[in-house]
Amino acid sequence: MSDLIAIVFPSEEKAEEVRNTIFGLAKDYLIEIGDAAIAVKGPHGVKLNQMVNTTATGAVGGSFWGLLIGVLFMNPLIGVAAGAASGALAGRLTDLGVNDKFMKGLAEDVAEGEAVLFVLVKKVTGDKVLERIDGVGGRILQTSLDNAKEEKLREALAGHVAEHSGAPV
Repeated sequence: MSDLIAIVFPSEEKAEEVRNTIFGLAKDYLIEIGDAAIAVKGPHGVKLNQMVNTTATGAVGGSFWGLLIGVLFMNPLIGVAAGAASGALAGRLTDLGVNDKFMKGLAEDVAEGEAVLFVLVKKVTGDKVLERIDGVGGRILQTSLDNAKEEKLREALAGHVAEHSGAPV
């Protein structure tokens, strides 16, 4: 079962910095994530910065299959164009990880300029991850963690992990 964590940061840059830290933790096999997206509240609404751009991925895949079909029918250029367009459309309609409407709805409640980092956590080595994010700042907007784990996360964000070392997560 996955846990959803949404943390508000004062800027998109800070949220991106923390997301990159989480990606580093994933490379070290300390956390397994299903999604890590950033929602930024701007003057014209909420903009999402997804971990995977499904539109671009769909366009690339569609181009390949379009080229293959186009070669079979002796018109590779039309095949690539049609494949890219259909792949991009399919990618745009695909929603992986955290639901886009859900993220935009939660991000509407933050101040303009603030960014919300949404992380869908599949597996985590709690104490080691908390040590690495100790003091990054941010405030919890919403989680699906139990109360004890959520409190430990709050302490880590505030920079209080060292005070409670030895306590299991």
